Amino acid sequence: MMLRPNVLIVSSLLVAVALSSCTTSRPSASAAFITALQGGIAGRSGVQLSDSDKQRALEAEYRALEGAGVGQPVVWSGRNVSGKVVAAAPYQVGSQNCRQYTHTLTADSKDTVTRGAACRNSDGSWSPLG
Repeated sequence: MMLRPNVLIVSSLLVAVALSSCTTSRPSASAAFITALQGGIAGRSGVQLSDSDKQRALEAEYRALEGAGVGQPVVWSGRNVSGKVVAAAPYQVGSQNCRQYTHTLTADSKDTVTRGAACRNSDGSWSPLG
């Protein structure tokens, strides 16, 4: 009779271990969705960015537009530059969801703030306005 509770305990522990290795992660922004941002507002800031820093900046813009809460910063950092993207509340333009956002780039201890807006397309990508 003592064997049955031990089997139950061992089975429960195995299930717990198996489930503890399950994690959820935020999907990364696909290249097509980032390309749709057309360089984002970071590209219009006048700050010189390396290709890898441009990629980080655009990924941060996409993440802020796609899922960040209102006013919640999405931060990124590169070699000599860092950034913070903050999206405002979503609003409707026709049938599209849009958001205004700011991207603060910090390079050489100097902040450059760029503002813009983008609307979400039916395929999930974001297109900048203006």
